[in-house]
Amino acid sequence: MKHSLKVGFSFGLTSGIITTLGLMIGLYSGTNSQIAVIGGILTIAIADSMSDALGIHVSEESENKHSSKEIWESTLCTFLFKFLVASSFLIPVIFFELRFAIIMCIVYGLTILGIFSFIMAKNQNNRVWRVVSEHLLIAVIVIILANYIGYLINVFFTS
Repeated sequence: MKHSLKVGFSFGLTSGIITTLGLMIGLYSGTNSQIAVIGGILTIAIADSMSDALGIHVSEESENKHSSKEIWESTLCTFLFKFLVASSFLIPVIFFELRFAIIMCIVYGLTILGIFSFIMAKNQNNRVWRVVSEHLLIAVIVIILANYIGYLINVFFTS
């Protein structure tokens, strides 16, 4: 796989899963509102995808090792993959009861992250269990922290 596609895919996929899950869980535990969760997912899908794409663009430019074409490929792939991954979390939230949808999204996100981490570790001849567990642990920590932050916001800022 070309460097530019690999950068966009790996960053977009990972950030799309972890960022979207974190925001969804925080909004769910803070508001228990389907509209808030849908709005959060759409915001991540659009604004954060563009922000991450620009971040990758600047990062690739700063390395001074890539052609303009490669830099733009990385930029566009990051936006596209992050947008698609983040948007995919809308499906359960729209079609199922919110609590069940949140559980589905956690399982879905961690499964995709685990599979990607497994494939990446195998391709790089790394210890699969270590790479997968490291990536999943980080995602679970984000989920737990977002849940407690949402809960605390609910406790301290609702009447």
